[in-house]
Amino acid sequence: MASAQLGTQTAATTVQAPRVVSIDVFRGLTMILMIFVNELASVKGLPWWNYHAPGRVDAMTYVDMVFPAFLFILGMAIPLATERRLSKDPSHRRLWGHILLRSLSLLVLGLILANASAGDPALIHMPPSVWAILALLGAILFWMVYPQPETGKTLVKALRIAGLVLMIAMFAIFRRTLKDGGAAWISTSYPEILGLLGFAYLTSCLLYIPTRRWRWASFLWLIPLTTFCALCSAHWIEFPHRVGLYLWPFSNGSHTLIAMAGVATSTIFVGQQSRHWPTVRSRILAALAFAAVTLIAAYLLTPLGISKIRATPTWSLYCVGSSILLFTLLYWICDVQRHTRWAAFTRPAGANTLLTYLLPDLWYFAIRSLHITWFRTHFAWGMPGVLRAVVFTGFIIAIAAVLTRFRLRLQL
Repeated sequence: MASAQLGTQTAATTVQAPRVVSIDVFRGLTMILMIFVNELASVKGLPWWNYHAPGRVDAMTYVDMVFPAFLFILGMAIPLATERRLSKDPSHRRLWGHILLRSLSLLVLGLILANASAGDPALIHMPPSVWAILALLGAILFWMVYPQPETGKTLVKALRIAGLVLMIAMFAIFRRTLKDGGAAWISTSYPEILGLLGFAYLTSCLLYIPTRRWRWASFLWLIPLTTFCALCSAHWIEFPHRVGLYLWPFSNGSHTLIAMAGVATSTIFVGQQSRHWPTVRSRILAALAFAAVTLIAAYLLTPLGISKIRATPTWSLYCVGSSILLFTLLYWICDVQRHTRWAAFTRPAGANTLLTYLLPDLWYFAIRSLHITWFRTHFAWGMPGVLRAVVFTGFIIAIAAVLTRFRLRLQL
């Protein structure tokens, strides 16, 4: 994900401002919680609120709020990354090229993870888990942030080319077996979380960048997005379900709505637009008012249902309001009061998010390739299972910390 930095302060000067710690902390906490709940999903015998709420039930749990938090923080990074990129290179053509490539990269990674267990070993001539490891290895080689010594440019270029060739080869050989016995290529029906983030990133940029100079644009975009989401949930508009994400990347508008709320929140606290809220008090009051409006709107739209699976506007807006409140609290603690030592454990996940995201999957694929089942058959019930999820989360974060310390980092 894009690094969070303050952009230029005026049109005439380009000043690199201090890093906004609360954005990295929020991102890190979200990543850590995602690892935990994904591991917890295989644990049985816990209260219902430890799992995703069923699609037919009007309810949401804290688990249903993790993905929206990712969308929200993705949106928060967009204005900062845009300002930084344009300050270095004012070409809008290259900016849009970067946006399209980044969206495509997230989609490619999502398709690898979504198809990792679907490959037919008889057709791809290797276990699906090995295929997934090789495909992700190619991605890591291609998107790794390498040091840039003058003498090592040839090696870096060779590693990137090798990674790209490996990814292409894995996609080329992939085959899965359909229910009727026929063979098929990569399934694109569900692009996994990373692919959904890629679509949300693209659609948010499509709305934000052309209108970014208008103070209230990012807030006003939330009105048509919420309306569209509500009409889709009420089944007054049906075409997004029929044409799919690849023809209509907005889907029913819910993911773009959450990401755009992150964009709006970012303009309050950081970047060029934050000059309209010059004091800490004004920023916090604006954020609290914004959160209150979204929570009230969520309550008013309750008749349309509360569901992550159905991506209803009530679910979207409750998640938005909660994310605004949480970020405001973190901003007060980390950036105003300067209390950051408590959040040291979030730094690897906050600064090296993409690699941290892939580590659990690489672990699962590795133990599956080695036919190790112990981790899934032990501590799989009740509080021992919760303890297992906590230990596993700490294990992944520790690995991410070591890799980050050795400057092994991914960036799209």
